[in-house]
Amino acid sequence: MTTAPSGVGESGNLIDVNGLEMHFPVNRGIIFQRRVGTVKAVDGITFGIKKGETLGLVGESGCGKSTTGRAILQLYRPTAGNVIFEGQDLTKLSGDALRKMRRRVQMIFQDPYASLNPRMTVGDIIGEPIRVHKLREGKAVRERVEELLGLVGLNPAFANRYPHEFSGGQRQRIGIARALAVEPQFVVCDEPVSALDVSIQAQVVNLLEELQQKLGLTYLFIAHDLSVVRHISDRVAVMYLGKMVELSEGSKLYSMPLHPYTQALLSAVPIPDPKIEQHRRRIILEGDVPSPLNPPSGCHFHTRCPIAIQQCKEEEPPFMDYGDGHFAACWRARESAELMPTVAQKQADAVAARISADIAKVKSVTH
Repeated sequence: MTTAPSGVGESGNLIDVNGLEMHFPVNRGIIFQRRVGTVKAVDGITFGIKKGETLGLVGESGCGKSTTGRAILQLYRPTAGNVIFEGQDLTKLSGDALRKMRRRVQMIFQDPYASLNPRMTVGDIIGEPIRVHKLREGKAVRERVEELLGLVGLNPAFANRYPHEFSGGQRQRIGIARALAVEPQFVVCDEPVSALDVSIQAQVVNLLEELQQKLGLTYLFIAHDLSVVRHISDRVAVMYLGKMVELSEGSKLYSMPLHPYTQALLSAVPIPDPKIEQHRRRIILEGDVPSPLNPPSGCHFHTRCPIAIQQCKEEEPPFMDYGDGHFAACWRARESAELMPTVAQKQADAVAARISADIAKVKSVTH
């Protein structure tokens, strides 16, 4: 087995993230503030994303998914680690160099209601980054805005309208057009469909896939919906309490999960087969997610893990490659499938089939 740095983040990736940490200080006092702790939102993660690939990043709320995306784009300056984009360390950039870099890496935000300035027209919202980076001037800016609106499936005549005049799905399309305005290569999609209805989610996901093929984009797709992630992602990474616990090709992660936390997530997906549902036991995780202000020693998941041993409490498991690029951070990864029979192969296949069926059903409605 090899450790993660030699298996991911290799040369040839568009993005290499190495030992990324994002810690937020917790201060007490009004006038004389003193630090009383540190929230370890992202606690040393390493992975790579190939050009043209979509990496899905999943986990429950508060695990550090969105913070990871923002730290990669330098919206948050990382506490430690580096982010290599096309051979350049983004954490070392500042000032004009950082501003120029933002042309090539962009973000689609989660809330289409909060991410658009209500005082600006759609044309001004999409045209602003074009003017800031001096990609077009004068009339050409307006022409480019109309072209982008058409690209995301909106009427170019909508350029004179304000955000409040649009539905949630339309606003998210505006957000996508704004991200594409500067012709980026890498886009962080921060839960771009979580605030939308299911049928609209499928439309936006299909749009993102079409744009990726047409423009050669690379995505980091952050979400908590396993069906959406499976549909759009080439590989899937699972986070828990600031740590990456599993990373693999999508099909392999859904059919042969190695980490108990991944298995618990999959066991929560309902299966439309009464025979399987009747005989399977769900993995019910006891207790609450520990505070990132004071994470557990050893493996962060050991306080809720049904198969934890003493070693899990004392030593942090390395993020290891268990074959064919399937990484996991678990001392009992090789035996977890036998110890947790609730996600046996047949049940895992049924979960995967259910997720695929959900997406196919929604796609048929939208066409």
